[in-house]
Amino acid sequence: MTEMGEKKMTEWEPSELEERIDYRFHNEKLLYQALSHSSFANEHRSEGYLDNERLEFLGDAVLELISSDFLYHHYPDMQEGKLTKLRASLVCEPTLALCAKDIDLSSFLMLGRGEEHTGGRTRNSIVSDAMEALIGAIYLDGGMKPARSFIERFILTDIEHKKLFYDSKTVLQEIVQRDCHQDSIHYVIVGEDGPDHAKTFRAEVEIGGVVAGTGSGSTKKSAEQEAAWQAIQKLGVSGEKNKGCI
Repeated sequence: MTEMGEKKMTEWEPSELEERIDYRFHNEKLLYQALSHSSFANEHRSEGYLDNERLEFLGDAVLELISSDFLYHHYPDMQEGKLTKLRASLVCEPTLALCAKDIDLSSFLMLGRGEEHTGGRTRNSIVSDAMEALIGAIYLDGGMKPARSFIERFILTDIEHKKLFYDSKTVLQEIVQRDCHQDSIHYVIVGEDGPDHAKTFRAEVEIGGVVAGTGSGSTKKSAEQEAAWQAIQKLGVSGEKNKGCI
């Protein structure tokens, strides 16, 4: 069996991503595994590639622990229920996919031919899973310290902005009801791509009949949430008076 990484299967070098995340792997196999979607691993199993699902499982746990610790110490007066909701907003699929854009993680993904052709590189579910797998890989390779550094640098930033992802539809409804009493909100699924087991839905949100935001996601709800979030950004995150009207 060919050692993973010995036969070049990608157009990028580990150092390209390592420079972006400011971490150099001792074991580059972990980095390759973190970015190997199951569709790719299945096609190249003989070359020694493993999919990233186990690393994703581990990274999810590390992310929850570090984010919980961070919020516990940075929000000493916040009650448990609100802490739970805030944490959920920071580690949900669309937020992690957004964070992944800062390091252009999607361009490093290793996908099977079918997944590549059906837009897997831009699918939030795949990108967010890879983000968690990367956290798991960093943790296994270097321990908790570099994992914490990565999470705090690329995920636990701009919290007030990112927390809107958790329930953007509710936030948008509140803004419009407060500032645009005459306007109604309407969500429309405008398209879907990919196979039945891994669809990507595209949604638009209209405010008073005008398209205010668009989004995509692995479910209709997540696509609508992202569309609502985009609309909130257009209206102004602060939600100041008179900023909520299109």
